Amino acid sequence: MKTLSLLTLTTLFFCISLPLSSVAMAKEDAGTTAGPIAEKDACCKPAPVVTPKPPACCAATPIQNPQSQIENFTRSSLYQSDGTFTDDSGKSFALSSLRGRPVVLNMFFASCGYACPLTVTDLLSIQGRLSAEQRSKTIFVLVSFDVTRDTTAALAQYRAQRGLDAQWILLRGDNDSVRELAALLGVKFKQEADGSFAHSNLVTILNSEGEIVHQRTGLQGGLAEATAALAGCLK
Repeated sequence: MKTLSLLTLTTLFFCISLPLSSVAMAKEDAGTTAGPIAEKDACCKPAPVVTPKPPACCAATPIQNPQSQIENFTRSSLYQSDGTFTDDSGKSFALSSLRGRPVVLNMFFASCGYACPLTVTDLLSIQGRLSAEQRSKTIFVLVSFDVTRDTTAALAQYRAQRGLDAQWILLRGDNDSVRELAALLGVKFKQEADGSFAHSNLVTILNSEGEIVHQRTGLQGGLAEATAALAGCLK
């Protein structure tokens, strides 16, 4: 067995020790660098974004059907109906545009020879019982059953014949819109063979939200009660 020389042993020891020292130095350098970086990350970490809750008085408005053009109305408001109507000047008219004012509403047909003229006379009487200020705030609406004959021109002629002022709105609509409104009011009607209509005689008072507050049934009496109900909506 050969004996290693002192030079050989020294060289071998140096070669083994060098990588170990390099690793130690690398670890030391890494430790020196990692400290500040870790501290920097900790102190510069962005604070979590916190969205403040809105106060109770600012609660979000109820979500509405995006397909609907109807505003938020009460459950009993007739203005939820989005029927299609046209007034006697030929302009498109939405019932919801009546919101904010009390309304006296009646369904009729212009060629009626008995019941409808009497009812319109009663509505004129109710209008006459109101003060000037009350009259200026009240709208009277006539909606025709006769979707065929009550054209825009026919309604305009009826307005002129009965002397109805600007507080009166005369409407015609398509068949679905008219029937929907009649159902909401509780009005029944049926066209006869001669083109006339058998129908309910019902005067309806609506408050500013389009809710039914009073109905006068029949052709006689009840004007004082209807006027009182209307005046109650004007307070």
